[in-house]
Amino acid sequence: MRVLISGAGIAGPALAHWLHRYGISATVVERSPAPRPGGQAVDVRGAARLVVERMGLMPQVRAACVDERGIAMVDARGRWTSRMPADAFGGEGFVAEIEISRGDFARLLYEATRDDVEYRFGDRVVALHQTPEDDGGGVTVDFAGGARERFDVVVGADGVHSGVRALAFGPESSYVHQLGGYTAYFSVPDPGDLGHWYLMYNAPGGLAAGIRPEHGGTAKAYLSFTSSRRGLERAPKDEQQRVLAERMSGAGWRVPALLAAMPAAPDFFFDSLSQVRVERWSRGRVVLLGDAGYCGSPLAGLGTSMALVGAHVLAGELAGSDGDVRAACAGYQDRLRDYVAAGLELPPGGIRGYAPRTRTMIRLRALSMRMMPHWPMRQLLAAQFAKAGAFELPDYAPVLPSR
Repeated sequence: MRVLISGAGIAGPALAHWLHRYGISATVVERSPAPRPGGQAVDVRGAARLVVERMGLMPQVRAACVDERGIAMVDARGRWTSRMPADAFGGEGFVAEIEISRGDFARLLYEATRDDVEYRFGDRVVALHQTPEDDGGGVTVDFAGGARERFDVVVGADGVHSGVRALAFGPESSYVHQLGGYTAYFSVPDPGDLGHWYLMYNAPGGLAAGIRPEHGGTAKAYLSFTSSRRGLERAPKDEQQRVLAERMSGAGWRVPALLAAMPAAPDFFFDSLSQVRVERWSRGRVVLLGDAGYCGSPLAGLGTSMALVGAHVLAGELAGSDGDVRAACAGYQDRLRDYVAAGLELPPGGIRGYAPRTRTMIRLRALSMRMMPHWPMRQLLAAQFAKAGAFELPDYAPVLPSR
């Protein structure tokens, strides 16, 4: 079996790892010229921790973790109005015990698989042609670089704006549902006064900003705003930054300094706050993994965990299918259906809870965080955080030993 994976972020290399362990040939194609740096800090929760342990990568992940003690809400003068330490809810709260930069995690997965997996950077899939099963099945793939090859399975692990999904399933508008806002992430010089805490700030008008610690003398900034405007995620970077500066102007707190540092950031990332919902994750021998098929948005916070668990299950089902790709895809969908459905649920309040529009709602948000460690909020939040672990990970038997 030959499997083509589009996307070298987290889901793609994780799937490639497991496919190699099962003796299946994997090729990863990535449109970027190298593993992409930057992105927000991601967490590894619940069943995804067991996936990382089975991969044999937990020591490397823990070594690369961000030392983040918790999350604190601040006012315009920088005074803390509420906080939640990282050890709240057993390390499964808003800030998880295992927090790692998305870029660091992607690099770690790439380095763990590059000797066993073929990576093709600077290329992408531009056409898919599925052969009927009566004629042997398979997918003929055209690449932007001009090559044409046949694979037994093609996996779209290429994120919210998946090119594979567009080719095999249809237009993005059918599957990507914008929640009414945009967010940007980028690195800034470490201000030196974070004390290993993730600081969050809200301003009236649906504005949100934050800064959290990183390694190597930098911190990660984010700026978000609510908006009904469509299509800004596809605008040129200078237009995105212009709109950000315009919308965040006058927000207060550290926002002017973050805006000043933004143009020089080497890893500026901007996107709409969106969910991805695809009813069936496979079309013939083309299957979606992670954000390409199911994404709850950054507000739901389980994207990385669902990608890791999904990669483990998809590889295991393919390995145990005896070449029956349709049966493998059906097993992948059946096993993950309830876990993914729970992971797509937004926290109470949705985007309005994340970026309140009025001062009164901002004060209520801080009050709700102060109440979270106490009954009855604690029970409600515990149920929300428990979703990450509400899945019994199948124990597929690898063909090759782990490193």
